[in-house]
Amino acid sequence: MKRWMWVVIIIIIAAVGGYIGFQALRQDRATGAVEDLQTEPISTGALTATVGATGTVRANQSALLTFQTSGTVGEVNVALGQQVHKGDVLASLTRSSLPSSIILAESEYVSAQRALDNLLNSTQERAAAQLALAQAEDALENAEYTYTVRQQGNRASQNTIDAARANLLLAETEVDAAKAAYDRLSGRSEDDPARALALSNLAAARSKRDSLQRNLNWYLGFPDEGEQSLLEAELTVAEARVEDARREWERVKDGPDPDDVAAAEARVEAARANMELAAVNAPFDGMITAVEVKVGDQVAPGSVAFGLADFSPLFVDVQLSEVDINRIENGQPVELVFDAILDRTYEGVVVEIGLVGNSVQGVVNFPVTIELINPDEFVKPGMTAAVNIVIEQMEDVLRVPNRAVRLREGDRVVYILRNGELVPVPIELGASSEVYSEVLAGDVEEGDQIVLNPPLEFHSNGPPPFVGGSQ
Repeated sequence: MKRWMWVVIIIIIAAVGGYIGFQALRQDRATGAVEDLQTEPISTGALTATVGATGTVRANQSALLTFQTSGTVGEVNVALGQQVHKGDVLASLTRSSLPSSIILAESEYVSAQRALDNLLNSTQERAAAQLALAQAEDALENAEYTYTVRQQGNRASQNTIDAARANLLLAETEVDAAKAAYDRLSGRSEDDPARALALSNLAAARSKRDSLQRNLNWYLGFPDEGEQSLLEAELTVAEARVEDARREWERVKDGPDPDDVAAAEARVEAARANMELAAVNAPFDGMITAVEVKVGDQVAPGSVAFGLADFSPLFVDVQLSEVDINRIENGQPVELVFDAILDRTYEGVVVEIGLVGNSVQGVVNFPVTIELINPDEFVKPGMTAAVNIVIEQMEDVLRVPNRAVRLREGDRVVYILRNGELVPVPIELGASSEVYSEVLAGDVEEGDQIVLNPPLEFHSNGPPPFVGGSQ
């Protein structure tokens, strides 16, 4: 054999051996890569879809309370953290340090209140006259009604008259039937029970007919001369009594003029308001959040004295994207966590949804208010809260972990380990939580081993290279 043929054979053998070795190396690397994969069986279960946001805790109501006049602080009646009620006097100024107009307000208040009491004082005669007028007007209304309904044509409606005629016709028929029954037995002796019963039925039928006839006659009739005279006299007397009672009321009713009463009440309120300038009062129930004064301090109008806040309840205000706002409804449950409060989850509920969005740098957000249901002493206004609004609670849905979802050529895919091979499966997702997403469509089923950490590249018996990323 020629020498060059041996060289060719040796080269071919070396190439085949190298290829076999390279394939074995690739297989070993692929097997090692598969062994490093983290998998989890796809499952069905509960899924809580949420919308997340962050916000700031605030009180239900808060205010800075200030002095309305100058003077020297004489009393401070509350301390930081103390619960107070509406109207409580929180601090007051010494009497001697007040302007003279406020000192004199007490005297003005007493005089104004006395004048108002005198103005409003009423007598028994005035009350009796008012009652007599009311009673006379009521009697007149009754007399007018009686006079009207007793006139011909007003005694009954046409329906009532038609019904009375129909009932009378039926009663006549009953009389005829009862008479025929009696006539058949009239030849019997008077002590015959059947004849006695027939006679009793006839008498009852005639009595009923006569009563219905009288009713119809009354409906269609009109008062006779005597009755008409009586009705007219009663009406005239009732009208005269009203006139007498009205004249008496006009005579004694000259009590306080409404304008005078309003003026007197205004003087009382003005004097009371001037008196209250000497103190700082709580405008609503709440807790003292700041105490800025001490006894002996000299203050001027507008000087801040206290901070007051109503912590029942507490609220969290958040901003939600226009993409999510239409999924939010009042009453939806909310989970809240605070960076400042470790290992504690709080509950809340959506209580208010903004109707108008706010655009900031092209992003439109809507305000949403959440009420805390179970706050404790650790939750304080001003804290930052992370909230998750539960928009849907589903049971027994096919779900995949969010960390396993990747984007491949613009589509969402997951990777399933089947027979030792990594298989990409396109899927369509629905609602999602922080951990799982609902599977709406895709060639996956419960029990499939889904890969949680597919490699960026996988060459042997696997998919082409792809870029991973959680969605």
